[in-house]
Amino acid sequence: MNLPNYFLADLPAEATLTPTVIGEACHALRCNRDRYLSGRTTQNLVAILSGLAESWLDPDDSFRKLACQLGPEATGFSAATLTRGLDAFFSQLTYDNLHALLNQELGHVHRLDQFVATPGEHKIQRTALATGPRLLVHVTPGNLPSPTLMSIVLGLLARSGQFVKCASGAALLPRLFAHSLYAIEPKLGACLEVAEWKGGRLDLENALFAEADCVTATGSDETLTDIRGRLPAGVRFLAYGHCVSFGFIAREVLSSHGARKIAAHAAADVSAWNQLGCLSPHLFYVEYGGAVSPELFAELLATELAKREEAEPRGKIAPAEAAAIASRRAMYQLRAAARSDTNQWQSRDSTAWTVVHEADPRFQLSCLNRFIYVKAVNNLAQALHAAEAVRGKVSTVGLAAPGARAEHLATELARWGVARICPVGQMQNPPLTWRHDGRPGLADLVTWTDWEQ
Repeated sequence: MNLPNYFLADLPAEATLTPTVIGEACHALRCNRDRYLSGRTTQNLVAILSGLAESWLDPDDSFRKLACQLGPEATGFSAATLTRGLDAFFSQLTYDNLHALLNQELGHVHRLDQFVATPGEHKIQRTALATGPRLLVHVTPGNLPSPTLMSIVLGLLARSGQFVKCASGAALLPRLFAHSLYAIEPKLGACLEVAEWKGGRLDLENALFAEADCVTATGSDETLTDIRGRLPAGVRFLAYGHCVSFGFIAREVLSSHGARKIAAHAAADVSAWNQLGCLSPHLFYVEYGGAVSPELFAELLATELAKREEAEPRGKIAPAEAAAIASRRAMYQLRAAARSDTNQWQSRDSTAWTVVHEADPRFQLSCLNRFIYVKAVNNLAQALHAAEAVRGKVSTVGLAAPGARAEHLATELARWGVARICPVGQMQNPPLTWRHDGRPGLADLVTWTDWEQ
């Protein structure tokens, strides 16, 4: 399947991007948005997006097949990992879920169509209309495709022309998604631009920022600070910085059968997108006092990761990443030989997966690519004290606890600053209505007009 040159990312490698080209692309996006997108109804856009998602869930869809064919080489993810990740994303993009998102974030499904009122607004004789930015720029990360796809979906709902700037070598899946939209709705596809270039091209980025009404960016704190300092006055900036996640497993669920089931769910969290996202766990805190000890749980998790590797191999990683894993393994092998409270399990003849168990509860950043820590704790209070260094930077906690205690633990986690709590096994599969880093994804894009009558 040969893709036509609809987007800047389709141009051959030798093509030269210039600030003039970027400026002209932005001008075209604004014009196309005004012609083809601003007047679309929400119902029309929801129907198109949910239909597009159904196509991507079809194994025979040409764009999905191309993603699975070209994706492993372009992204480093195995075909099985890509398939699972794409299915998880597109299965959320349903008619009902999109309606739920609009109701949750804007208070009314038709808030972007016309002046409407909630029951509370009726009482004070006020209606309101929400309007998305005319030109929305996304500076996207290169690690995972799903956040970029979600940004595009939100931008379409907001009726925004969108310029998606991908990290170098990370444009394949956003590009295929854009082409799939163009194939069913060429006029909507013309409201989207996808490009990629290496970092450091300040001439291109400054030309892009000069045209934007709103910029979203995901990256390191340093990258976000740099972008914020280069935005013209009046340009809205939505920044998503580096976050980490972890799991907490309560003693009550650590029966022999329960522990095996939770270990399988934990392995799913570690394997999803090869542990590279902000929602991926760096470690699991496991309480003492269950029928299964934290050390035995670590061994069960290792068994499940071995099974995952057979069904869903990790795929190739860069030599530097493999070296980091090998170095970390060597350190823990020495420590395990000298201390009885440290153990390590690992894949044979590869760096495909690693489990380290240790009694020291201090939060430890993983080197990722399916390298996971299991830390023993007496209770959640000890775990949170040990994780104090990352307080304010925790995106998600995967929680395994019985109903009555789960509510108490979730309240503690929320008050400590965790933005999302979910069952173990669902960490990398947030619902469409998830509030990213505790903020509403769609509502943060719009501006409001209140009409007092």
